[in-house]
Amino acid sequence: MASVNRGGNPAALSLARKYFEQALCLDASNVEAMVGAAFVDAMRGTSMLTGDRTARLVAAEATLTKVLACTPNHAMAHCLLGVVQIFTKRAAQGIAECERALLLDRNLASAYVWIGLGKCYLGRAKETEAWVMEAFRLSPRDNKAFTWMVTAGVAQSYLAADEAAARWFTRAIETNRNVAAFVHFFLAAALAHLGRVEDARASIEAGLAVDPNFTLSNFHASAPMDNPICLAQRMRIADGLRKAGLPEG
Repeated sequence: MASVNRGGNPAALSLARKYFEQALCLDASNVEAMVGAAFVDAMRGTSMLTGDRTARLVAAEATLTKVLACTPNHAMAHCLLGVVQIFTKRAAQGIAECERALLLDRNLASAYVWIGLGKCYLGRAKETEAWVMEAFRLSPRDNKAFTWMVTAGVAQSYLAADEAAARWFTRAIETNRNVAAFVHFFLAAALAHLGRVEDARASIEAGLAVDPNFTLSNFHASAPMDNPICLAQRMRIADGLRKAGLPEG
């Protein structure tokens, strides 16, 4: 968990996965280790990393299904299953899983954030920030707070509120430098739309330093929804990425 808490970059997640695997070698029935491994797979699958996005999400869902079969009231397992569903074009189903997690643990702050993101992927991005702020109210010093800032930024990007998006992404990066590459890419798109092209190009370079193979084609392929409102919003983000200099792929 210490490795998980370092950030969402590939190095931290890979190290965390190794430790969870070692724990499971010692005790294959260790539920928390299984949930931890699923968390890593889910985060790798949801962060637009090139290479194994689909396989990671499939693995996470399989592990979480196994956990819930033997521990049906595990709030975090329900929450993570909801995350996987939100990122595999089942946002309404995923929101319901996160809501179930909150019935089991009303203080599970991250579940509020994922519900907010699910709303975004249903074309209701205006609702997202309120859910994020509820998480901050419950856990203002949470070690995952930087990821909540990212979620707020993503929603603002979908709403074409580029100033607000840039502020959220910048705040997230300043809070934890080990963010996933896509945070830099989303920031770049917002900056490009604001006319800050040089800053946008610097953000593209920062993202490519984490994931050098990422291209616009990867961005389009990683669309976690089929909602027409969201898909149109993503085209505008893609245009910002193009202006910032992200390779087409």
